[in-house]
Amino acid sequence: MESVSAALVIAVLVAIFAIFVVVKTAVVVPQQNAYVVERLGRFSAVLDAGFHVLVPFIDVIRYRHTLKEQAIDIPEQICITKDNVQVGVDGILYLKVLDPQRASYGIADYYYAISQLAQTALRSEIGKIDLDRTFEERSHVNGMVVSELDKATGPWGVKVLRYEIKNITPPHDVLAAMEKQMRAEREKRAVILASEGERDAAINGAEGKKQQVIKASEAARQQQINEAEGQAQAILAISSATADGLRKVAEAISEQGGIEAVQLRVAEQYVEQFGNLAKVNNTVILPATLSDVGSMIAAAMNVLRTAAPAAEPVRSTIPSARAPGAPPALRPQAGRPLP
Repeated sequence: MESVSAALVIAVLVAIFAIFVVVKTAVVVPQQNAYVVERLGRFSAVLDAGFHVLVPFIDVIRYRHTLKEQAIDIPEQICITKDNVQVGVDGILYLKVLDPQRASYGIADYYYAISQLAQTALRSEIGKIDLDRTFEERSHVNGMVVSELDKATGPWGVKVLRYEIKNITPPHDVLAAMEKQMRAEREKRAVILASEGERDAAINGAEGKKQQVIKASEAARQQQINEAEGQAQAILAISSATADGLRKVAEAISEQGGIEAVQLRVAEQYVEQFGNLAKVNNTVILPATLSDVGSMIAAAMNVLRTAAPAAEPVRSTIPSARAPGAPPALRPQAGRPLP
């Protein structure tokens, strides 16, 4: 019984030892991870993702690295700009392990080394620019920091992907001065915009008045042209009508009884105008032969004969008027011309 018990204890011990050996020698590496294995204190291999079996008591997993992109927070630090202004700057750094062997043996702690190097490079870049440009040149500063870190982290098997500045915090007095400057700049731009608006409005108003004057002058000129053309057409129409009237009067005079009608018309106009004397003015100048209607008709007919010498001889059959108390005038015979 004692021998059976001893054998059972030995078997249990062997099973426990076997399990321990299997646990120590069988390794499962997760995805996007890499394990660095040392054999008897020297680098042996880099285990990628998957199942691996190590040599018991000889192979040891010394370093475990993640191959994912990692973000390192760079703490805030005081930087001095080119114009001697202190600003607090913090950022975040993104990196990735490309070579687990060099990341294990190239440097003791690449996290700490890269963080310190990022702060140093950032202070150097901030010191090259003025305070006003630090807010505008963030992308430039980020690129320069990444470039400087790449030069140092290459032998470490680590790739710095990018660096981003999170906050830039100037002192309170500088912030107050910047706010005043920005306020003054905004007021300046507002005044400039208002003056430009007034200038544009004045220019537009002057241009409108100019166009109005030009249009008014063109309208006045066109009106004068239209009125002149209308007057010319009216004169032509009156002249044409007068010529037609005179032509018809001449034709009527040349017909039978036309002369007698002219004489009668002249006598009627004479008598009508004689009746209008002294109606407008109190002072009237009268010719000596005003009552001699016959002589006046004879004078008018003489003018008619002078104006139309080619017409037939004018013959009068209307007796001459005589003054009161004068001897009766002789009636001219038919066909005899008036004196």
